[in-house]
Amino acid sequence: MNDQLENPPATEGIMDPQQTLRAEVEVSGRGLMHGQEATLRMLPASPDHGIVFERVDLDPPVRIPAQIEYAIDRDRRTAIRNGDAVVETIEHCMSALRGCGIDNVLLQLDGPEVPLGDGSAASFIEAIRGVDVEAQPSPRHLFHISEPIILRDDDAMLAAFPASGDEFHVLYELDYGSHADRIPKQAFAFTLSNGEYGEQVASSRTFSLAEEAASLQEQGLCAHLSPSDVLVIGDEGPIDNVWRFENEPVRHKVLDLIGDLMLVGGPVCGQFVARKSGHALNRRMCRAIREQAEERERLDRLSEGRTMDIRAIQQIMPHRYPMLLVDRVVEIDGNKRAVGVKNVTINEPFFTGHYPGTPIMPGVMIVEAMAQLGGLLLSQTLEHTGKIAVLLSLDRVKLRHPVTPGDQLVLEAETVRASTRTASIRCKAHVGSHQVAEAQIRFMMVDADQAHG
Repeated sequence: MNDQLENPPATEGIMDPQQTLRAEVEVSGRGLMHGQEATLRMLPASPDHGIVFERVDLDPPVRIPAQIEYAIDRDRRTAIRNGDAVVETIEHCMSALRGCGIDNVLLQLDGPEVPLGDGSAASFIEAIRGVDVEAQPSPRHLFHISEPIILRDDDAMLAAFPASGDEFHVLYELDYGSHADRIPKQAFAFTLSNGEYGEQVASSRTFSLAEEAASLQEQGLCAHLSPSDVLVIGDEGPIDNVWRFENEPVRHKVLDLIGDLMLVGGPVCGQFVARKSGHALNRRMCRAIREQAEERERLDRLSEGRTMDIRAIQQIMPHRYPMLLVDRVVEIDGNKRAVGVKNVTINEPFFTGHYPGTPIMPGVMIVEAMAQLGGLLLSQTLEHTGKIAVLLSLDRVKLRHPVTPGDQLVLEAETVRASTRTASIRCKAHVGSHQVAEAQIRFMMVDADQAHG
């Protein structure tokens, strides 16, 4: 791959610019599992658009962001869904986009599955090479591993560790156990930032043992494929095919991992160590990285300073100790969103009688704290000046994790809709990386004098 494609010049004033395609391009062919002919049109997209698939064969067309919240469980592949619309086997295309440094692209597909090509990322790399990429005037959003994440599933393992700068390193060990006579134990170390994705990873193909391929075809999958189309490994090695690399299977595992990690929502920077992991563990890692990033954002907001301290809160809220359950508000975005904090101490009066041997904050008090933050958020609207938000109803209340003395309860409130008389707020509460509660709360706005009366 040429240096211009993998290491494009930075836009002036931006160290890490977002990138998109310079022009649209197409890739056509049959899908891996279902064999349906399809064409994937790759179109340039604006900054912050992200990677989005669109099923244009549906009426109306349905867009599916390539993000982990849209991922669904599938064996031996990665798929995303929005409503009833599904796009299957996206990992090779996603890997190519990461390898080429593309952040924003609209992928229009006229079928349920991305074209397979030769089972690698080569067809997508070739298409992108044909039109090149261009930098955009917005900074790239990177996901850095800040603390180690170690995931296991039986004898499979996938771990992520912080790396220096914006690099992506991976060390993968492939071990087929009793089938080592056909796929020997092998390892592969790769650094994505060294500009060798096209030569070292992209052309490695998906593979299976002969009995695995037979099982899939018995299920009606991959029925259109012969061993010469992809890597099917028999007793003597590839059937009607040859290795492109001595360790092609482990290189393809790295290809899949690179593509799957893009479901986090952007390029991931860190050091990864994998052993016998696959798509399911990769998806779990995406969720863990996203949770880590969201927790870091919450901590960053808390360290930025106070938007509303306790004195300002008391000027708005009629509550006083021990029923004032918001210590400070650290972020308010107009009347749209607020983030607040409640520091839970052993001196809280409810701990005296609520499981005193193992103090747990009552769920109703957590809900009350979320409701109070919602009331503070609504107070920022001009038409609500001089009014108090009185709780009207609760919906979708879930208590997910215990809150104990010493915890810092981080509260979030987001306005769903609001009028001069009523409002609906969506609330969440976290302790560290754990979401402890959520609820949708409706309020009635009443005059402050009436509320005090």
